[in-house]
Amino acid sequence: MRSVRGMRIASIVAAGGLVLSAAACGEAPDENNGAGDGGKKFSACMVTDVGGIDDKSFNTSAWKGLQEAKAANDNIDIKYVASKAEADYEPNLTQFVNQKCDFILAVGGLMENATKKIAQANPNQQFGIVDANPGVDNIYPMQFDTAQAAFQAGYLAAGMSKTGKVGTYGGLPIPPVTIFMDGFVDGVAYYNQAKGKNVQALGWNKETQKGSFTNDFAKQDEGKKVSDTLVAQGADIVMPVAGGSGLGTTAAAKASGGKFSTIWVDVDGCESTPDCSAIMTTVVKNIPDAVKEAVLKAAGGEKLQAKPGFVGTLANNGVSIAPYHDFDGKVPAELKAEVDKIKADIAAGTITVTSKAQPTK
Repeated sequence: MRSVRGMRIASIVAAGGLVLSAAACGEAPDENNGAGDGGKKFSACMVTDVGGIDDKSFNTSAWKGLQEAKAANDNIDIKYVASKAEADYEPNLTQFVNQKCDFILAVGGLMENATKKIAQANPNQQFGIVDANPGVDNIYPMQFDTAQAAFQAGYLAAGMSKTGKVGTYGGLPIPPVTIFMDGFVDGVAYYNQAKGKNVQALGWNKETQKGSFTNDFAKQDEGKKVSDTLVAQGADIVMPVAGGSGLGTTAAAKASGGKFSTIWVDVDGCESTPDCSAIMTTVVKNIPDAVKEAVLKAAGGEKLQAKPGFVGTLANNGVSIAPYHDFDGKVPAELKAEVDKIKADIAAGTITVTSKAQPTK
């Protein structure tokens, strides 16, 4: 979209790939990592959730933000440690407290309880967290009202569906996931209302908050299994909200010869996955800019305020939908214009998007 051209996330795969070969101990590749400078550098240390650094999603995005902060200020050192299981969250966070990291970033709503516990035990330590708000003074929350951009995506999917059925599924029924699903099905409903149509949204019931889940953010076969079911039920566009598990769906869509296509989330799928030809657009969560800004402020000596923290919206470009890429010539100009108008109407408050999972301030 033209209005968010400056906010697009670049070269995620390249950035993510660079760290993997050198990150055996979670240490980012860094020619001058401050080991001999007496600790004068500002250290920003990230703990991934179980999706890992190369999830092509929110962990990758958060690391990108740290890399951009370091690029903007060479007095910043960055490193990460990957959590293999939820039991790793507390020891990984504690490890960075003990290393006296200046800023410790937790990634993902699954880390909320562990981060809250360790932060309360270390009140003088500055923490940040993506996709949660534990309500603790020394944790800076970065949240995103992705329901707004997902509403646009739902409208787009309804307008592009040939079967009259579209679908979505999640990794786990947690707020950072279900917020996308709420917005998506409401966007479909808005299309039906505006056009007098009856496109069905499979995989999620906003009223009951029940739907289809992989119960995993990494296993691609689980993602494929869930989307195969949705496609068998008639869906020709599927939006996975399941981190790396969703790659099973995009790969299957790419292999389907056009039988169905997908909408990706978090990071522009055409820049972060090998399956661009099957991705209509992406509901982007601009984690890199939020993380970069937080780290630069903290490194500059600014006290990060837990209230209100940061909430990304369409109005502040904290969320958006990505360009249509390979689908640019397939999406009718009239539908593109309607999707653009929805953005303007949501930003202006003319359309109100609601979700039980919307960020708290």
